[in-house]
Order: sequence, then C-alpha cells, then structure tokens
Amino acid sequence: MGFVGVNALTTRRDPRRTSGRGSRCRRSWVVCSVSNIDSALVSKAGKADLKWDELGFAYVNTKCFVKCVYKDGKWGEMTIETDPYVKVHIGATALHYGQSCFEGMKAFTGKDGKVRLFRVDENAKRLQTSTERMVMPEVPTNMFIEACKLSVRENIEYAPPYGFGGSLYVRPLMFGSGARVGLQPADEYTFVVLVTPVGDYYKGGLSPVTAFVQTKYDRAAPQGIGNVKVGANYAADILPFQICKSKGYPINLYLHPKTGKTVEEFGTSNFIALKGNSYVTPDSPSVLPSITNKTLMHLAAEMGMQVERRPVTVEEIVDFDEVAACGTAVVITPVTRLVHNDEVIKLGNYDDQVGPRFSELYQTVRAIQNAEVEDRYGWTFDVME
Repeated sequence: MGFVGVNALTTRRDPRRTSGRGSRCRRSWVVCSVSNIDSALVSKAGKADLKWDELGFAYVNTKCFVKCVYKDGKWGEMTIETDPYVKVHIGATALHYGQSCFEGMKAFTGKDGKVRLFRVDENAKRLQTSTERMVMPEVPTNMFIEACKLSVRENIEYAPPYGFGGSLYVRPLMFGSGARVGLQPADEYTFVVLVTPVGDYYKGGLSPVTAFVQTKYDRAAPQGIGNVKVGANYAADILPFQICKSKGYPINLYLHPKTGKTVEEFGTSNFIALKGNSYVTPDSPSVLPSITNKTLMHLAAEMGMQVERRPVTVEEIVDFDEVAACGTAVVITPVTRLVHNDEVIKLGNYDDQVGPRFSELYQTVRAIQNAEVEDRYGWTFDVME
C-alpha cells in the first residue's frame, strides 16, 4: 500500500521545507521508521497552558497534525505538519465537487493517567464506507489507527487532564486534492488527522434540551449520501441549524424527506428513545450509523433491554419514556421538549430532568472512556502502544 507502519515516532526533517525570513516557514517531518516510544511522553498530558474548566466545543490551535498523500496508486510517507494551513490545487475535486469525507472521535486522559482513543477501529471502518461511496482510495485500518495515535501523541499536552470532563477531539479528514474540471474522481488524495481540546458540546453536560422539528428542509435524500460521513451532509444542515438556533433551540430533528411521517435523525446526532424495556432507534438507509449509538445499543442489550431498530413515527414520540440525541460530541443529550409546527410538546416522564436509564447508559460510557472501570469490550486504544 506504500504505507510505512508507525508504532512510534522517528522522523527526519524534510529537506524541501525551510524556515527563516524570506523563506517558507512551514516545517514538516517525515515518519520514516519504527522505534520505541518514550514512555515519559504520557506525563506531558494536560500540560498545555489552557484553562481546562473553560473549554467549549470550539477549535483550539495545537502543535501539529498528521498528513499523508495518495498519488500514483499508493499512499506516500506520513508526515508531521506544524503549519495549520494546507496548500490545495485550485482544481481540487474537494473544492469543486465536494469529494471529501471525515471522521470524529475522542481521546481521553484516564484515571490512571493514560491517554486512550475510544473505538477508533470503528471510525476506520466507517471512513472506509464513506470513501467507497465517494470513489476514493481506502485508508487501511492500521494506517488510520496509527495516524490517529500519532496525532494525539504529538499533541499530548493538549489532552485535557482527568477530572475536567474534557477530551482531545480527533478529526481525520480525507479529500480529493488532484485537479479535475469534469465530474470525475481525483487522481490524488490528501489524508490528514488534526486534534483539538474540547469541553462539553452543550454547556452543562448531561442536561435536557428542547429540539426543533425541521419541516421545510431535508438533511438527506433517500438513496443519497445520508448514510456516509461526508461534508455535503453537514452543509445541508448549516442554514436549517442557524434558523433553529435563531429561534433559541440548540438541536433540530429531521423527518423522512419524502413522507414527513417518520423520524430520521437530529442534525448531527442519532435519535434514540426508551419505552418500557425497549431501546428504540430509527432504521433508515439515509441515517448515518453512529458509533456512539452502536455502543449504547450494546450496553442496553447487556442491561436486559430489547434493542429495536425500526421506523419511528412522529406520532409515537410523545409515548416514549425517554428521548435523546446521541453522538461523539455529547454521548447522550436528553430531549424533553419538541417544537413541531409551532406546538411545544412535552416528552418523557421526567419533567425536564434526565431519565434514569439514559443517565445510567451515559455514566457507563463515560466510565469506560475515563478508565474508571475495566474496558471489557476492547473499545479503548492506548496511544502509547
């Protein structure tokens, strides 16, 4: 595949990169061999000069990112880039035709001081589904995982310390960087992994919110690209989401684009609900498969719940005991009110409070992520290994 496996970082300076006045100040290192990882590196976690308790979900510049280019049918060398800007050809397919996809996951500093990625292997699989749909070359699973680990290690001082509720958000991104004028796949692709420290997506953490039902806009078309993580899906939500926020609601809910009678998903999160002993989530080909939802379904089944993936009608939302949005950024966001056609509808049985079973599921996931309990599932990946 042309990929140099990286279990540790040994680099050489790229002679094409220079620094100093009048020259290109961008610096780059090439990952060129495997060596032992400095075990003392993990002690630098959380040492960046940041106010950890004031972090929001916003971009914070870090030290560097990882980059790898696919050209002439193979992946090139992995490099460490310190300039936060990427030079792109004016004819790049990502710019003209949206040929790009991405992933999102988090790295956590655990109670034991180790920094771990959560379910990074699942993100690798989902990116492969996206690249296949977008006619892009596959990023091998081992390359994906090592690139994510490397990016975290190189920026480990930005991993929020244990106890502050924050994490290091990891964003792998792949885009067509080769020049094309006609509609066709690129002949060159760029894969990058950036990281940034984040706090809660919604201030207050696990707190109930009111959702706004979108009836004038659709997130994705049936048989379109709603089930893959590509930029175009999120671009479709920018205007509706701004309208939603202008009305005072932090989250919007999309319905089936053809019938408007069944639930699809929230703007950036899956829809989940509890009824009796059932965990319910919509079964739709245009919904993005959430890794968080997959995690919650597994845990719910272990708790003895019946997991149901099926069509969810708009009318039955009011009958659920608990309703929530789930995703990487929040794990679970309880939804206790819904605004539909200007009508405010109360949801659930807990009067604007977090329901007990979603609270239990949330705490279970967070305990695994923070190494407060044993990871019996193999979901966490030590970035130093």
